[in-house]
Amino acid sequence: MTKVFHFDAARERYHCDAAIVWCFDNRFHLGFAKFLKRIGIEKSDVIKIAGGAKCLASPASEAEREFLLQQIRTSIRLHDTKLVILMVHSDCGGYGGLEAFGGDSGAEAQHHEEELQRAAAFLQGAIPEIAVQSYFVDFEGVWAVETAKEIAGIAPS
Repeated sequence: MTKVFHFDAARERYHCDAAIVWCFDNRFHLGFAKFLKRIGIEKSDVIKIAGGAKCLASPASEAEREFLLQQIRTSIRLHDTKLVILMVHSDCGGYGGLEAFGGDSGAEAQHHEEELQRAAAFLQGAIPEIAVQSYFVDFEGVWAVETAKEIAGIAPS
């Protein structure tokens, strides 16, 4: 083996601020990373999967959903994660892109809000002790989506 790059990293086990479930579409990486920093997320377990939270809300197969749940549970077990942040974005190929909504960004945003609510409800049902925040990201910003617990007036734990 030949060392090709040197860096120094902390060796101690860390506690995760949040597990982040998001799509691997890189167009939104910089903006979403800046947003996470702004809300105080410094240490995260990033779980990138096509469609992001779609795999909880409307997976192509139950295996996708189970895989994602296992990744979240592993983050909780290994890094004492208390918060999961769910993300979906505009023009996502996992949903057929903006074309699947006839080019109507309002209809797309409404659909993704409902998807995030379904994903959060599923996740909170599967792992009741976890707090969940949900965000829709488009080409102009990050939009918060209320979870079922927040809508019911129950503060996330």
